[in-house]
Amino acid sequence: MKRNYLGEFEELVLLSVAVLDGKAYGVALLQEINAQTDRNIQLNQVHAALQRLEDKGMVASAMGEPTAERGGRRKRFFQITPYGLRTLEDIQNIRNSFWSRLDYPKIDPSL
Repeated sequence: MKRNYLGEFEELVLLSVAVLDGKAYGVALLQEINAQTDRNIQLNQVHAALQRLEDKGMVASAMGEPTAERGGRRKRFFQITPYGLRTLEDIQNIRNSFWSRLDYPKIDPSL
Protein backbone atom coordinates (compact mmCIF):
# COMPACT_ATOMS: atom_id res chain seq x y z
CA MET A 1 0.00 0.00 0.00
CA LYS A 2 1.42 3.40 -0.94
CA ARG A 3 2.22 5.94 1.75
CA ASN A 4 -0.43 8.60 2.24
CA TYR A 5 0.51 11.95 3.65
CA LEU A 6 -1.72 13.84 6.01
CA GLY A 7 -2.27 17.51 6.49
CA GLU A 8 -2.18 18.88 10.02
CA PHE A 9 -5.96 18.85 10.42
CA GLU A 10 -6.34 15.28 9.15
CA GLU A 11 -3.60 14.25 11.58
CA LEU A 12 -5.49 15.90 14.46
CA VAL A 13 -8.72 14.15 13.46
CA LEU A 14 -6.96 10.80 13.17
CA LEU A 15 -5.27 11.27 16.55
CA SER A 16 -8.63 12.16 18.08
CA VAL A 17 -10.24 9.04 16.64
CA ALA A 18 -7.45 6.99 18.22
CA VAL A 19 -7.74 8.76 21.59
CA LEU A 20 -11.52 8.36 21.76
CA ASP A 21 -11.04 4.63 21.11
CA GLY A 22 -14.39 3.40 19.84
CA LYS A 23 -16.38 6.43 21.04
CA ALA A 24 -15.41 8.70 18.16
CA TYR A 25 -18.26 10.34 16.28
CA GLY A 26 -18.57 13.78 14.70
CA VAL A 27 -19.59 15.91 17.69
CA ALA A 28 -17.26 14.10 20.13
CA LEU A 29 -14.35 14.63 17.73
CA LEU A 30 -15.27 18.28 17.28
CA GLN A 31 -15.30 18.83 21.05
CA GLU A 32 -12.02 16.95 21.56
CA ILE A 33 -10.17 18.87 18.86
CA ASN A 34 -11.56 22.25 19.96
CA ALA A 35 -10.61 21.52 23.59
CA GLN A 36 -7.09 20.30 22.81
CA THR A 37 -6.18 22.94 20.24
CA ASP A 38 -8.22 25.94 21.42
CA ARG A 39 -9.51 26.25 17.86
CA ASN A 40 -13.03 26.93 16.73
CA ILE A 41 -13.53 24.32 14.03
CA GLN A 42 -16.87 23.39 12.50
CA LEU A 43 -18.57 20.01 12.33
CA ASN A 44 -18.52 19.97 8.52
CA GLN A 45 -14.71 20.23 8.63
CA VAL A 46 -14.54 17.16 10.87
CA HIS A 47 -16.92 15.22 8.62
CA ALA A 48 -14.92 16.11 5.50
CA ALA A 49 -11.67 15.00 7.13
CA LEU A 50 -13.27 11.75 8.33
CA GLN A 51 -14.45 11.02 4.79
CA ARG A 52 -10.94 11.59 3.41
CA LEU A 53 -9.42 9.39 6.12
CA GLU A 54 -11.97 6.65 5.44
CA ASP A 55 -11.25 6.88 1.70
CA LYS A 56 -7.54 6.43 2.49
CA GLY A 57 -8.28 3.38 4.67
CA MET A 58 -7.07 4.99 7.91
CA VAL A 59 -10.43 4.87 9.70
CA ALA A 60 -13.45 2.61 9.46
CA SER A 61 -16.98 3.50 10.47
CA ALA A 62 -20.11 1.76 11.65
CA MET A 63 -23.54 3.00 12.63
CA GLY A 64 -24.45 2.87 16.32
CA GLU A 65 -27.86 2.21 17.81
CA PRO A 66 -30.60 4.86 17.68
CA THR A 67 -30.66 7.13 20.73
CA ALA A 68 -33.56 9.03 22.27
CA GLU A 69 -31.52 12.20 22.71
CA ARG A 70 -31.01 12.29 18.95
CA GLY A 71 -34.66 11.74 18.15
CA GLY A 72 -34.07 8.11 17.25
CA ARG A 73 -31.21 8.90 14.87
CA ARG A 74 -28.06 6.82 14.90
CA LYS A 75 -24.46 8.03 15.27
CA ARG A 76 -21.68 6.99 12.91
CA PHE A 77 -18.75 5.82 15.03
CA PHE A 78 -15.18 5.81 13.74
CA GLN A 79 -12.29 3.52 14.65
CA ILE A 80 -8.67 3.83 13.61
CA THR A 81 -7.42 1.03 11.35
CA PRO A 82 -4.01 -0.67 11.61
CA TYR A 83 -2.93 1.36 8.57
CA GLY A 84 -4.05 4.58 10.27
CA LEU A 85 -2.12 3.67 13.40
CA ARG A 86 1.02 2.88 11.37
CA THR A 87 0.65 6.24 9.63
CA LEU A 88 0.48 8.07 12.98
CA GLU A 89 3.52 6.15 14.21
CA ASP A 90 5.44 7.11 11.05
CA ILE A 91 4.50 10.76 11.53
CA GLN A 92 5.56 10.64 15.19
CA ASN A 93 8.91 9.05 14.28
CA ILE A 94 9.62 11.68 11.64
CA ARG A 95 8.74 14.52 14.01
CA ASN A 96 10.79 13.01 16.84
CA SER A 97 13.76 12.70 14.51
CA PHE A 98 13.57 16.40 13.68
CA TRP A 99 13.05 17.44 17.31
CA SER A 100 16.00 15.34 18.48
CA ARG A 101 18.27 17.12 16.00
CA LEU A 102 17.14 20.59 16.99
CA ASP A 103 19.90 22.46 18.75
CA TYR A 104 18.59 25.36 20.68
CA PRO A 105 18.75 28.18 21.22
CA LYS A 106 20.23 29.22 17.89
CA ILE A 107 17.86 32.12 17.37
CA ASP A 108 19.40 35.38 16.27
CA PRO A 109 18.19 37.95 18.84
CA SER A 110 18.15 40.65 16.17
CA LEU A 111 15.26 38.91 14.43
